[in-house]
Amino acid sequence: MEINANDSNFKQEVLASDLPVLVDFWATWCGPCRMVAPVVENVAEEYKGRLKVCKLNVDESPETASNYGIMSIPTLMIFRQGKEAHRIVGALSKPELEAAIKHHIL
Repeated sequence: MEINANDSNFKQEVLASDLPVLVDFWATWCGPCRMVAPVVENVAEEYKGRLKVCKLNVDESPETASNYGIMSIPTLMIFRQGKEAHRIVGALSKPELEAAIKHHIL
């Protein structure tokens, strides 16, 4: 299950999480974001209990997007213990995403 992160809950949902967190920075008008969405949803289900997955709409939460220097979307970021551990810019396949997250999950 994905959690909708935003400017007001980002600290609680992402930075304070005990689990590693994958954050999908996206927007409704972004074609590549729509392409990667099913991959992110699938990973959320498959890694439940080992990885928390959040989606953050950059149009609705510009402060957080700006704080992390999000210039292109989709951007997928993995956070561990409140810090950015990995960043991927652009759409990618499930095997590519899994390869990136496997180093960070419990």
